Amino acid sequence: MTGGGLLVAGTTSDAGKSVVTAGICRWLVRQGVKVAPFKAQNMSLNSFVTTEGAEIGRAQAMQAQACRVEPTALMNPVLLKPGGESSSQVVLLGKPVGELSARGYHGGRQQKLLGTVLDCLEQLRGTYDAVICEGAGSPAEINLRRTDIVNMGIARNAGLPVLVVGDIDRGGVFASFFGTVALLSPEDQDCVAGFLVNKFRGDVSLLEPGLDMLQGLTGRRTYGVLPFRHGLGIDEEDGLRVSLRGTVRESVVAPPVGEDVLRVAVCAVPLMSNFTDVDALAAEPGVVVRFVDRPEELADADLVIVPGTRGTVRALEWLRERGLAGALVRRAAEQRPVLGICGGFQILGEHIEDDVESRRGHVEGLGILPVRVRFAREKTLTRPAGEALGERVEGYEIHHGVAEVTGGEPFLDGCRVGQTWGTHWHGSLESDGFRRAFLREVAAAAARRFVLAPDTSFAALREEQLDRLGDLIEQHADTDALWRLIESGAPRGLPFIPPGAPA
Repeated sequence: MTGGGLLVAGTTSDAGKSVVTAGICRWLVRQGVKVAPFKAQNMSLNSFVTTEGAEIGRAQAMQAQACRVEPTALMNPVLLKPGGESSSQVVLLGKPVGELSARGYHGGRQQKLLGTVLDCLEQLRGTYDAVICEGAGSPAEINLRRTDIVNMGIARNAGLPVLVVGDIDRGGVFASFFGTVALLSPEDQDCVAGFLVNKFRGDVSLLEPGLDMLQGLTGRRTYGVLPFRHGLGIDEEDGLRVSLRGTVRESVVAPPVGEDVLRVAVCAVPLMSNFTDVDALAAEPGVVVRFVDRPEELADADLVIVPGTRGTVRALEWLRERGLAGALVRRAAEQRPVLGICGGFQILGEHIEDDVESRRGHVEGLGILPVRVRFAREKTLTRPAGEALGERVEGYEIHHGVAEVTGGEPFLDGCRVGQTWGTHWHGSLESDGFRRAFLREVAAAAARRFVLAPDTSFAALREEQLDRLGDLIEQHADTDALWRLIESGAPRGLPFIPPGAPA
């Protein structure tokens, strides 16, 4: 028997689809429903490695956590990892299969993946009571509808009801809801069951007349009005749209335990990937994380992080162009803490041989760490575990670069020289004991009177965040009506709203 399903679409990118999907998943699992997330196609530089060694979007990994299940490649069969403005690496069922331009992908390759995507969804629906799917962008992107496999293309083929989320904080939500439906074909409109308002501030009674009018115009009801809440963002998707100073999601963090704070500066390199690595630092009381793009912003930092990137050589050039490379070299010589993660680790090394990613051949690194990097065609995708600083550490690796460490002290898979550290391991700072030990080293080197909170649990904070998302759905959505949608599909006889999609 095939389980129920729902597609959460949005009027725009960043309308709240990921958050709403995670919230519905957590609400359902608390009701005893066996539920799984699904996103047919994701474009993201923030990815995760499953236990079977498959690479998927971090948002789907977080949604799996909301479902209290282990993430698998079935939950995100197609992942696009931008390598610039015109091309992306295509990851199919967790493994890279090549680079394609946007024209090449939308020109034929995408539609050929529809069968694979539908098969993955069917496998999930055969295993779970419900599968909550997330769309991408807007379902009314009429220029892309012919090859769509993530919005109405999958809704139509899989018989999924569609809930359209709108961010009212941006303004124009009624026009966005109406216009989204009115630009769909009659067959696509039949799938759209109704709307969900996100990020509402104020008195809901003032909004209700508009919702009634919207139902009169479209024949579709609103299934809930979710209030604006700080700190509800889960792992970001599109690394190309990162705001330099808005990446770390707002969160409610206790004041510093000691007299001082620790200041962490993250170099906002091009094609920055897995910048979620710093979330665990931002969750510590008294640790202030900011993203920087000028050398003078490193001056008062107690720790500088060079993060992962999908373009190691390009990021290295950017650091040199901005004057950040020289500042990093001086900082390391002064024994001031620097941490390089994945691509950032490679940048700190002596030289890079890259005939795969940038195809630039031999490139000199910053020469801070005794490391030589050679890019391999096969991508490393693993979930390593080990010890460092006397503490247990777990992480995950996603990289083409193979590092040969020729000196320094061992540090995870990389090395340490003085107060400069480098590793390929993403997610290591989520290991609480290790994070605390590392921050103690940083505070000592920076001569800060910083005192660590003794009991910060990053995993517990993530669980609390997911429960808050579940609470939003439970308290502010019509959950009975939502369950009927998931179980039975879109209501029959929904009216057509002209003009519909162009021929």
